[in-house]
Order: sequence, then C-alpha cells, then structure tokens
Amino acid sequence: MDEHRLKKIRLRAWRRGFREADLILGPFADLHCPTMTPAQLDAFEALMEEADQDIYDWYLGKTPVADHIDPEIFALLQAFDPSGRPAGG
Repeated sequence: MDEHRLKKIRLRAWRRGFREADLILGPFADLHCPTMTPAQLDAFEALMEEADQDIYDWYLGKTPVADHIDPEIFALLQAFDPSGRPAGG
C-alpha cells in the first residue's frame, strides 16, 4: 500500500472546509482507506472531488446520489456512523 497516498487522502478527508463533511469523511478515511483496493481509493478520491454540501446531502439522504458516484464506496460511506456507535444504536 502506498503510505504517501493514504496520508494524502486522509488529510484531504479531514480538511474539507465544511465541518460536517470533515466529521464524516475523516473518520471514514481513517477506518476504511487502509484496507481499500487502489480502485476503491480512486473511487473515494473521485467522491471527494464533489462539493461538500452535495456529499453531505447525499449522506443524509436529502438528495439522490449522482449517477457518476461509485455505488459501492457510497454505500460503505452511508453505512458508516462517524460517532462510533454500533449500527442501530
């Protein structure tokens, strides 16, 4: 695994400029990126190219996820609870 790439992705996930996105994408990247394949990392980086408000609205289910967003990565993100609480709790 390319540690430099992982560090760059994680830093970018934590420093979005939109606090709500930071608090979702940062912990998600910390947990999931170290075990992602290069293709999954590409998809996550593509997701982070999107506007923070769009990502946040998609995450909350306020608006439909854009068709060009990788469904596997987004499903993983949407299932992620940044609070660390067990699912359903």
